[in-house]
Amino acid sequence: MSGGHEGPEMEIFHLLRAVTVEYGLRQAEFAAEHGMHVTDVRALICLLDAERAGIDATAGFLGAGLGLNSAGTTGVVDRLERLGLVSRVRDVKDRRRVLLRVEDRAKELGWRHFGPLIDTAVTVLSGFDERETAAVRHFLRTTLDALKT
Repeated sequence: MSGGHEGPEMEIFHLLRAVTVEYGLRQAEFAAEHGMHVTDVRALICLLDAERAGIDATAGFLGAGLGLNSAGTTGVVDRLERLGLVSRVRDVKDRRRVLLRVEDRAKELGWRHFGPLIDTAVTVLSGFDERETAAVRHFLRTTLDALKT
C-alpha cells in the first residue's frame, strides 16, 4: 500500500502510532516521578523481558538491548542500583559473572503506575476469540520485526 491511501489499514497504523506515543509519554511521566531517565525505564523493561524469558541478564546483554556502550550502560545500572530498583548479583553458576536483577520495589512501582493500563488491555484481549488474538499477535510481531530491521 502506498502513501496516498487512507483505508482501514492506515487507520490501524495511525492508532498504533498514537498508542506508542501515549505509552512513551506515560513512560516519561513514570521516569520523572521516580528520578529516572527514560532510558532507565527502557532498561527496566529490557531486564523484566529477560526475566520473563528466563535469560540471565548481564550488563553486556542490557547494553546491547539498549544500544548503549559500556560506559552508558554502567551509568544506567548505577542509577537504577542507587534508586534500589536493580541489583548486581554474582551468578551462582559462574562466580566471575555479574547478573542484573530487578528488585521487587521496581515491579511494585511499575504495577502501581502501569497496572490500570495493563488490566484494561488484558480485559479487552480476554474477550477476543483465538483468531482475533492470533491476528493482533501477528500484526504486532510483524510490525515490531519491521521496526528492528
